[in-house]
Amino acid sequence: MAPRALKPFAHRDYRILLIAMAISVFAHGMWAVAMVYQVRHLGGGPGQLSVVATATSIGLLGFVLIGGITADRISCRKIIIFVEAVSLTVMTTLAILASTGTIALWHLALAGFIQGSGAAFFFPAYSALLPRILPADDLLAANGMEGMVRPVLQQAAGPAAAGALVASFAPSMAIIGIAVCHLVAFVVLNLLGQHKAYDAHLEPGAKRPSALADLREAVSYTLSTPWLLWTLLFAVISVLSFIGPIEVLLPFVVSDQLGGDAQTFGFMLAAFGLGSAVGSLVTASFPLPRRYLTFMFAFWGFGTLPLAFIGLTSSPWQLAILLIVVGITGGLGQVIWGTLLQRRVPHHMLGRISSLDFFVSLALMPVSMALAGPLAAVIPIWTIFVVAGVASPIIGIVAWLAGKLYRDEIDHPLDRVTTPVPAES
Repeated sequence: MAPRALKPFAHRDYRILLIAMAISVFAHGMWAVAMVYQVRHLGGGPGQLSVVATATSIGLLGFVLIGGITADRISCRKIIIFVEAVSLTVMTTLAILASTGTIALWHLALAGFIQGSGAAFFFPAYSALLPRILPADDLLAANGMEGMVRPVLQQAAGPAAAGALVASFAPSMAIIGIAVCHLVAFVVLNLLGQHKAYDAHLEPGAKRPSALADLREAVSYTLSTPWLLWTLLFAVISVLSFIGPIEVLLPFVVSDQLGGDAQTFGFMLAAFGLGSAVGSLVTASFPLPRRYLTFMFAFWGFGTLPLAFIGLTSSPWQLAILLIVVGITGGLGQVIWGTLLQRRVPHHMLGRISSLDFFVSLALMPVSMALAGPLAAVIPIWTIFVVAGVASPIIGIVAWLAGKLYRDEIDHPLDRVTTPVPAES
């Protein structure tokens, strides 16, 4: 018998979808490095780099709700294929411009905006398509595999490959590599089976409501569903408390407190990504716990506690261990959450709920990053990390109690829920 984490690979279309997603994520990891050095190659500095990064964020947050509505209205299979086609076109055009020396900053900003917009459509469609391909019992393992693959490729392998190409040749070669990745992903996605279950969104004879009505339905469902509402409220406040310190202040901990350099900081990010991958793989290898909401809140809430001890670290290895633990617990919770959405949210609105989850969870991320710098000017950095470490456990306990999640998980046992595989496996 195959290990639980490998069970989804028995399904042909899942193998195709995962391979394509992995290649696409690898390309996005390459873009993070290629974009930086292409901006610098043009003589740009932090301000110009910020323009490109901001354009990407605007594309993502500006279209993620629309992406979710679209995923519940038309074929998810066609959406992800179309997004890869657009990415291929954009990166091929960018590669030609970079290779011929005619590229400009606005080209990079526009490409970033389109890449962010594409992700806003791709991932809700991916989340909605997965439970149409796999039976319910395999979703935890599938989400665990994705959670393992994504940080390894997007945070480590992709940037490393782009860095090698930039160092050996030029930024244009890295962009060419990105275009090749999107070409391969596009070809692989076109091998997906064409099954009615992948494209069906309404009962026969049912009338499609307006897009605004679709969004109202999703918001109404969220507000009336305690486990969903309280998890999103927890996520908003939790992200506000710790994302800014990690993204903005961690480099200063590395340099000022530990005497490290850019390479040391890269190692810290890799440690965090490795922890996330390990946590995801572990979750994929075991059955979903009966107290799934309690486990998820315990991982997410108390998993940030190591951040409170960052001020006591005196070596990079100590900091790396703390970040690995934070990554592991984050990965564990994220896999359970993704599976929970796919098993408890009605399939006809899964795309909208997934995008709403994404939008709400990240809504205060820019605020967190904007606050971290000014706060560090008046408060010691170690104090900020203490607050970041203890805020999530407190908020998590409040949400768990207020939403009566300890009762909800018993009333809705997922080990009794099964869904048929909608197509050939």
